[in-house]
Amino acid sequence: MAAGAGSSMLYSLLLFLGILSLQEMYRGKLASTELFTILGGFTSSLLFLVLLTFIGNFQESNGMKTGWGAGEFF
Repeated sequence: MAAGAGSSMLYSLLLFLGILSLQEMYRGKLASTELFTILGGFTSSLLFLVLLTFIGNFQESNGMKTGWGAGEFF
């Protein structure tokens, strides 16, 4: 069962804010060792993925053309 664009946008926004706040809370710990620095990079890539999901769902819910057919010649 797939979530709609609106609920998926809300979930991705909440995940974005949650991951970002946890990164800020544990900023010193994530910078302390090499292993935690790698973990911080992994959580940053999750943050980027969730942000892309939010932007895509925002565009989809506002009726903007997205995806492969968004070009001028299609």
